[in-house]
Amino acid sequence: MPTLAHYLIVSGLLFALGMAGVLLRRNLLIIFMGLELMLNAANLAFLAASRMHTLEAGATEASLQGPLFAIFVIVVAAVEAAVGLALVIALYRNQQTVDLEQVTALKN
Repeated sequence: MPTLAHYLIVSGLLFALGMAGVLLRRNLLIIFMGLELMLNAANLAFLAASRMHTLEAGATEASLQGPLFAIFVIVVAAVEAAVGLALVIALYRNQQTVDLEQVTALKN
């Protein structure tokens, strides 16, 4: 059975992969995918910690703090994706590119 350390290692690797996508790429779509990966890594950590806390405490009912934080992060991620993709579409319509290196001015 996987322990909390296993879940946290996977979560850390996912977060590092998302961070690499954000820092190393200049395409806005790749940056947004990296942000989503980082948010999902945080969800995994919240859920794993909540589950292990419940198991260690010997409680008969599950702790809802981890899942509530995860649902909140999912809602924030959905809003970020909607607003971010709307900005990407507007940028592409005006500049014909989503590469941050080629975008020099955001005003029209």
